[in-house]
Amino acid sequence: MEISAYQKEVDQWIKDHGVRYFNELTNTALLMEEVGELARIMARKYGEQSFKNAEEEKNLGDEMADVLFVLTCLANQTGVNLEEAIKRNMEKKTSRDKNRHKENDKLK
Repeated sequence: MEISAYQKEVDQWIKDHGVRYFNELTNTALLMEEVGELARIMARKYGEQSFKNAEEEKNLGDEMADVLFVLTCLANQTGVNLEEAIKRNMEKKTSRDKNRHKENDKLK
């Protein structure tokens, strides 16, 4: 699915099921909450922490999708076209960092 299509799908879901978008500040707080849930799984699955019980081991992909959903809500309500923003961001990174990582002795 293209990102622009996902933005439209999220917008339609909000209209059909969510009544309206939460305000931008609430969605920012929700984004931080979702990132925290993702971080908890990452720390336990790939880091040095352990799960307290088996039911805590949630689906990593589902948590990533939750982050993307709320981020997309924020993009929609602030008028950000994520496809265009990602394209510009990749161009910026490529221009700025095209040799930076290759020349980083810490990565060799």
